[in-house]
Amino acid sequence: MTVEFIGMIGAQHVSEIHAADGPVVNPTFLRKFAQAHEAAGFDRVLIGYGSSSPENTQLAAYAAAHTERLGFLIAHRPGFVAPTLAARTFATADHLTGGRIAVHIITGGNDADQRRDGDYLGKDERYARTDEYLDVLRRVWTAEGPVSHEGAHYRFEDYNAVVRPVQQSGIPLYFGGSSEAALRVGGKHADVYAMWGEPLAQTAEQIAAVRKAAADAGRSEPPRISVSFRPILGATEEQAWERAHRILDRINAPRGGLASFTGPKTLKPGQQVANVGSQRLLAAAEAGELHDRALWTPTAAATNAAGNSTALVGTPETVAAALLDYVDIGVRTLLIRGYDPFDDAVDYGRELIPLVRQEIARRAAA
Repeated sequence: MTVEFIGMIGAQHVSEIHAADGPVVNPTFLRKFAQAHEAAGFDRVLIGYGSSSPENTQLAAYAAAHTERLGFLIAHRPGFVAPTLAARTFATADHLTGGRIAVHIITGGNDADQRRDGDYLGKDERYARTDEYLDVLRRVWTAEGPVSHEGAHYRFEDYNAVVRPVQQSGIPLYFGGSSEAALRVGGKHADVYAMWGEPLAQTAEQIAAVRKAAADAGRSEPPRISVSFRPILGATEEQAWERAHRILDRINAPRGGLASFTGPKTLKPGQQVANVGSQRLLAAAEAGELHDRALWTPTAAATNAAGNSTALVGTPETVAAALLDYVDIGVRTLLIRGYDPFDDAVDYGRELIPLVRQEIARRAAA
């Protein structure tokens, strides 16, 4: 059994508690951020996608040129470029990085952000387009000759995929989404199915739903499961909780929410967040502040769960045990990122990741 650790990098220092610092694209920071994750022992780093964010494939290429082992998980929204162009873009990057590329498919849960890039399809139509898009990606990555396609969203003739992924098993596809449509499409296509950090019981339900969707799609092996958290560590339990409450106070401060980064802190009367994953995190927060061993939800409630926002709070030993609780129910990828992004990545590598890996190795030996 192996457990994969994924971090998250960007071209600028920013988080829910830190206003953006420096230029939008800061090559020096990006290089050091990637190198810090590599030194910390992360397997990959996610580079996010947003309508106002720097183009992330180029960020990955730059970071890859300044690292040796670290993998890159490039978030990608189907629909804004042709799948044939995406196929050769990612295959080219896979060659230039020596097989370190993976793609995180995000169909899109925010209609307003979709429209900023010119996408006016409804949610169900977007998932239908994603399904076709991923069919095309897989096909052109593996085809031995020219490919033609005629579907509801894409049509092309005699596409010849000269450049194919260098990874023999193909570029891994990660997939996110909690709606029924997401489960249907992700269950069919995903190598890794990504979830946000819910309580153990709800996570187990989600894992079962993914496995059922994969079986319904005729797959003999289900996707691996990834879960995302925001660990908050302290040398003692008391120090960890003091830090957690300081972070929450900064999120709730007049400028702490940083709406441009986290989304609106408040909703209009009768308004509900559209993203099903966010709805699930908010439901967990409504049910209680603390779940299971260390899962803390007020950070999700404070930002309307705009992204993975539930924390695991405690000493490194407590948080490692909490992560292993998720491994015990079938999780094999752990995405962890901090509210102090750079410093937390360093701390995770020094204090948290080794504890989890040591326990995994002990179990394997036993």
